Amino acid sequence: MSTQHTPLPDGPARAAAYNEAVRGRSPEAILGWALAEFGHDGVALASSLGPEDQVLTEMFARVTPTPRLFTLDTGRIFSETYALMQQTMAAYGVRYEVAFPEASEVAALVREHGPNLFYEGRALRLACCEVRKVRPLRRILTGLEAWLCGLRRDQSLTRTDTQVVAWDTEHHLFKVSPLAGWSEEAVWDYVRAHAVPTNALHAVGMRSIGCAPCTRAVEPGEDVRAGRWWWEEPEHRECGLHSRHTSGPNPAKPNP
Repeated sequence: MSTQHTPLPDGPARAAAYNEAVRGRSPEAILGWALAEFGHDGVALASSLGPEDQVLTEMFARVTPTPRLFTLDTGRIFSETYALMQQTMAAYGVRYEVAFPEASEVAALVREHGPNLFYEGRALRLACCEVRKVRPLRRILTGLEAWLCGLRRDQSLTRTDTQVVAWDTEHHLFKVSPLAGWSEEAVWDYVRAHAVPTNALHAVGMRSIGCAPCTRAVEPGEDVRAGRWWWEEPEHRECGLHSRHTSGPNPAKPNP
Protein backbone atom coordinates (compact mmCIF):
# COMPACT_ATOMS: atom_id res chain seq x y z
CA MET A 1 0.00 0.00 0.00
CA SER A 2 1.10 3.57 -0.64
CA THR A 3 2.13 6.07 2.02
CA GLN A 4 -0.07 9.13 2.53
CA HIS A 5 1.31 12.36 1.13
CA THR A 6 3.82 10.51 -1.07
CA PRO A 7 2.88 11.61 -4.61
CA LEU A 8 1.96 8.71 -6.87
CA PRO A 9 2.89 9.33 -10.50
CA ASP A 10 0.28 6.78 -11.54
CA GLY A 11 -2.45 8.16 -9.26
CA PRO A 12 -4.66 9.57 -12.07
CA ALA A 13 -4.23 6.42 -14.14
CA ARG A 14 -5.15 4.23 -11.18
CA ALA A 15 -8.18 6.42 -10.53
CA ALA A 16 -9.32 5.87 -14.12
CA ALA A 17 -8.87 2.11 -13.74
CA TYR A 18 -10.71 2.15 -10.42
CA ASN A 19 -13.62 4.00 -12.02
CA GLU A 20 -13.93 1.23 -14.56
CA ALA A 21 -13.72 -1.36 -11.79
CA VAL A 22 -16.66 0.12 -9.87
CA ARG A 23 -18.78 1.15 -12.84
CA GLY A 24 -22.39 0.05 -12.34
CA ARG A 25 -21.87 -1.05 -8.73
CA SER A 26 -24.17 0.02 -5.92
CA PRO A 27 -22.86 2.41 -3.24
CA GLU A 28 -22.71 -0.49 -0.77
CA ALA A 29 -20.63 -2.49 -3.23
CA ILE A 30 -18.33 0.50 -3.76
CA LEU A 31 -17.81 0.77 0.00
CA GLY A 32 -16.95 -2.93 0.14
CA TRP A 33 -14.57 -2.51 -2.78
CA ALA A 34 -12.83 0.44 -1.06
CA LEU A 35 -12.30 -1.61 2.11
CA ALA A 36 -10.88 -4.51 0.11
CA GLU A 37 -8.65 -2.26 -1.99
CA PHE A 38 -7.29 0.09 0.70
CA GLY A 39 -7.79 -1.85 3.93
CA HIS A 40 -9.77 -0.92 7.02
CA ASP A 41 -7.05 1.41 8.29
CA GLY A 42 -6.51 2.93 4.86
CA VAL A 43 -9.96 4.35 4.17
CA ALA A 44 -12.36 6.52 6.19
CA LEU A 45 -15.67 8.27 5.61
CA ALA A 46 -15.68 12.05 5.95
CA SER A 47 -19.02 13.07 7.44
CA SER A 48 -20.52 16.51 7.87
CA LEU A 49 -23.69 14.68 8.98
CA GLY A 50 -25.58 15.84 5.91
CA PRO A 51 -28.16 13.44 4.42
CA GLU A 52 -25.68 11.97 1.93
CA ASP A 53 -23.14 11.30 4.68
CA GLN A 54 -25.86 9.82 6.87
CA VAL A 55 -26.87 7.45 4.07
CA LEU A 56 -23.23 6.39 3.62
CA THR A 57 -22.83 5.97 7.38
CA GLU A 58 -25.82 3.62 7.49
CA MET A 59 -24.43 1.65 4.54
CA PHE A 60 -20.87 1.60 5.89
CA ALA A 61 -22.05 0.30 9.26
CA ARG A 62 -23.69 -2.62 7.44
CA VAL A 63 -20.64 -3.33 5.28
CA THR A 64 -18.26 -3.47 8.25
CA PRO A 65 -18.88 -3.60 12.01
CA THR A 66 -16.13 -1.05 12.70
CA PRO A 67 -16.28 1.65 10.02
CA ARG A 68 -13.81 4.52 10.26
CA LEU A 69 -15.64 7.85 10.29
CA PHE A 70 -14.40 11.34 10.95
CA THR A 71 -15.97 14.76 11.21
CA LEU A 72 -14.69 18.31 11.54
CA ASP A 73 -15.81 20.39 14.50
CA THR A 74 -15.13 23.99 13.53
CA GLY A 75 -16.44 25.42 16.80
CA ARG A 76 -19.27 27.18 14.92
CA ILE A 77 -21.63 24.30 14.07
CA PHE A 78 -25.30 24.07 15.08
CA SER A 79 -26.42 22.39 18.30
CA GLU A 80 -28.76 20.31 16.13
CA THR A 81 -25.70 18.86 14.38
CA TYR A 82 -24.25 17.72 17.71
CA ALA A 83 -27.61 16.15 18.57
CA LEU A 84 -27.58 14.25 15.27
CA MET A 85 -24.06 13.00 15.92
CA GLN A 86 -25.16 11.59 19.28
CA GLN A 87 -28.25 10.02 17.70
CA THR A 88 -26.20 8.43 14.91
CA MET A 89 -23.71 6.95 17.36
CA ALA A 90 -26.57 5.34 19.26
CA ALA A 91 -28.37 4.13 16.12
CA TYR A 92 -25.42 2.41 14.42
CA GLY A 93 -22.87 1.88 17.18
CA VAL A 94 -20.33 4.00 15.32
CA ARG A 95 -17.70 6.34 16.75
CA TYR A 96 -16.34 9.48 15.15
CA GLU A 97 -12.78 10.70 14.98
CA VAL A 98 -13.32 14.42 15.58
CA ALA A 99 -10.84 16.91 14.14
CA PHE A 100 -10.69 20.35 15.77
CA PRO A 101 -8.84 23.46 14.60
CA GLU A 102 -5.75 24.54 16.48
CA ALA A 103 -6.89 26.86 19.27
CA SER A 104 -3.92 29.20 18.78
CA GLU A 105 -4.71 29.60 15.07
CA VAL A 106 -8.37 30.39 15.77
CA ALA A 107 -7.38 32.86 18.49
CA ALA A 108 -4.97 34.67 16.16
CA LEU A 109 -7.57 34.83 13.36
CA VAL A 110 -10.29 36.22 15.63
CA ARG A 111 -7.92 38.67 17.31
CA GLU A 112 -6.86 40.09 13.96
CA HIS A 113 -10.15 40.09 12.05
CA GLY A 114 -13.00 39.52 14.53
CA PRO A 115 -15.32 36.55 15.04
CA ASN A 116 -17.43 37.14 11.91
CA LEU A 117 -14.64 37.95 9.45
CA PHE A 118 -16.21 35.74 6.77
CA TYR A 119 -18.79 38.43 5.93
CA GLU A 120 -16.04 40.95 5.14
CA GLY A 121 -14.89 39.40 1.88
CA ARG A 122 -14.10 36.12 0.20
CA ALA A 123 -10.41 36.19 1.13
CA LEU A 124 -11.24 36.40 4.83
CA ARG A 125 -13.96 33.77 4.52
CA LEU A 126 -11.45 31.41 2.94
CA ALA A 127 -8.95 32.24 5.68
CA CYS A 128 -11.52 31.19 8.26
CA CYS A 129 -12.28 27.96 6.37
CA GLU A 130 -8.56 27.29 6.05
CA VAL A 131 -8.01 27.42 9.81
CA ARG A 132 -11.24 25.78 10.94
CA LYS A 133 -11.68 23.13 8.23
CA VAL A 134 -8.90 22.70 5.66
CA ARG A 135 -5.97 22.30 8.06
CA PRO A 136 -7.83 19.90 10.39
CA LEU A 137 -8.81 17.84 7.35
CA ARG A 138 -5.21 17.71 6.18
CA ARG A 139 -4.13 16.42 9.57
CA ILE A 140 -6.80 13.74 9.83
CA LEU A 141 -6.16 12.44 6.29
CA THR A 142 -2.56 11.65 7.20
CA GLY A 143 -2.03 7.90 6.95
CA LEU A 144 -5.04 7.21 4.75
CA GLU A 145 -4.94 5.90 1.19
CA ALA A 146 -8.47 6.99 0.34
CA TRP A 147 -11.31 9.02 1.80
CA LEU A 148 -15.02 8.49 1.24
CA CYS A 149 -17.29 11.48 0.60
CA GLY A 150 -20.98 12.15 0.07
CA LEU A 151 -20.49 14.38 -2.98
CA ARG A 152 -23.09 14.31 -5.74
CA ARG A 153 -22.84 15.83 -9.22
CA ASP A 154 -26.12 17.72 -9.04
CA GLN A 155 -25.44 19.42 -5.70
CA SER A 156 -23.99 22.59 -7.19
CA LEU A 157 -22.09 24.17 -10.08
CA THR A 158 -18.80 23.33 -8.37
CA ARG A 159 -19.51 19.58 -8.25
CA THR A 160 -20.81 18.70 -11.71
CA ASP A 161 -17.61 16.85 -12.65
CA THR A 162 -17.49 14.69 -9.50
CA GLN A 163 -16.20 11.19 -10.25
CA VAL A 164 -16.88 8.05 -8.26
CA VAL A 165 -13.13 7.58 -7.85
CA ALA A 166 -10.70 10.47 -8.30
CA TRP A 167 -7.07 11.13 -7.55
CA ASP A 168 -6.95 13.96 -5.00
CA THR A 169 -3.91 15.94 -6.09
CA GLU A 170 -4.22 18.25 -3.08
CA HIS A 171 -3.83 15.49 -0.48
CA HIS A 172 -2.18 12.76 -2.59
CA LEU A 173 -4.73 10.02 -2.01
CA PHE A 174 -7.85 8.64 -3.65
CA LYS A 175 -11.24 10.22 -3.16
CA VAL A 176 -14.29 7.98 -3.46
CA SER A 177 -17.82 9.37 -3.87
CA PRO A 178 -20.21 6.38 -3.96
CA LEU A 179 -23.29 8.63 -4.38
CA ALA A 180 -21.84 10.75 -7.21
CA GLY A 181 -24.61 9.79 -9.62
CA TRP A 182 -27.50 9.96 -7.15
CA SER A 183 -30.13 12.70 -7.19
CA GLU A 184 -31.26 14.55 -4.08
CA GLU A 185 -34.61 12.75 -4.42
CA ALA A 186 -32.84 9.37 -4.39
CA VAL A 187 -30.99 10.31 -1.21
CA TRP A 188 -34.19 11.27 0.60
CA ASP A 189 -36.01 8.19 -0.70
CA TYR A 190 -33.27 6.09 0.90
CA VAL A 191 -33.45 8.11 4.14
CA ARG A 192 -37.19 7.44 4.42
CA ALA A 193 -36.97 3.79 3.40
CA HIS A 194 -34.24 2.99 5.94
CA ALA A 195 -35.21 5.41 8.73
CA VAL A 196 -31.84 7.14 8.53
CA PRO A 197 -31.55 9.93 11.14
CA THR A 198 -31.08 13.43 9.71
CA ASN A 199 -30.58 16.95 10.98
CA ALA A 200 -33.72 18.59 12.44
CA LEU A 201 -32.79 21.79 10.58
CA HIS A 202 -33.75 20.24 7.24
CA ALA A 203 -37.36 20.71 8.35
CA VAL A 204 -36.91 24.49 8.25
CA GLY A 205 -35.48 24.59 4.73
CA MET A 206 -31.76 24.13 5.36
CA ARG A 207 -30.84 21.62 2.68
CA SER A 208 -27.05 21.82 3.16
CA ILE A 209 -25.82 22.52 6.69
CA GLY A 210 -22.39 23.74 7.72
CA CYS A 211 -21.31 26.39 10.20
CA ALA A 212 -24.17 28.34 11.76
CA PRO A 213 -23.13 31.82 10.58
CA CYS A 214 -22.65 30.60 7.01
CA THR A 215 -25.85 28.58 6.55
CA ARG A 216 -29.38 29.76 5.78
CA ALA A 217 -32.59 28.18 4.53
CA VAL A 218 -32.87 27.68 0.78
CA GLU A 219 -35.49 29.53 -1.24
CA PRO A 220 -37.79 27.69 -3.69
CA GLY A 221 -35.99 27.05 -6.98
CA GLU A 222 -32.49 27.46 -5.53
CA ASP A 223 -29.97 24.64 -5.70
CA VAL A 224 -29.28 22.47 -2.68
CA ARG A 225 -26.18 24.42 -1.61
CA ALA A 226 -27.54 27.92 -2.24
CA GLY A 227 -27.80 28.46 1.50
CA ARG A 228 -24.07 28.06 2.04
CA TRP A 229 -22.05 31.33 1.87
CA TRP A 230 -25.06 32.81 0.08
CA TRP A 231 -23.47 36.27 -0.17
CA GLU A 232 -20.88 34.96 -2.64
CA GLU A 233 -21.16 33.97 -6.30
CA PRO A 234 -22.30 30.34 -6.81
CA GLU A 235 -19.03 29.26 -8.41
CA HIS A 236 -17.15 30.29 -5.24
CA ARG A 237 -19.27 28.45 -2.68
CA GLU A 238 -16.74 25.88 -1.53
CA CYS A 239 -14.61 25.95 1.60
CA GLY A 240 -11.52 24.24 0.21
CA LEU A 241 -12.26 20.76 1.58
CA HIS A 242 -13.33 19.58 -1.85
CA SER A 243 -10.85 21.12 -4.21
CA ARG A 244 -11.54 20.68 -7.91
CA HIS A 245 -7.90 19.61 -8.28
CA THR A 246 -8.69 15.96 -8.86
CA SER A 247 -7.76 13.72 -11.75
CA GLY A 248 -9.75 11.03 -13.49
CA PRO A 249 -12.08 10.56 -16.43
CA ASN A 250 -14.83 13.05 -17.17
CA PRO A 251 -18.05 11.13 -16.49
CA ALA A 252 -20.05 10.81 -19.67
CA LYS A 253 -23.05 9.76 -17.66
CA PRO A 254 -23.74 9.23 -13.95
CA ASN A 255 -23.04 5.84 -12.43
CA PRO A 256 -26.26 4.16 -11.27
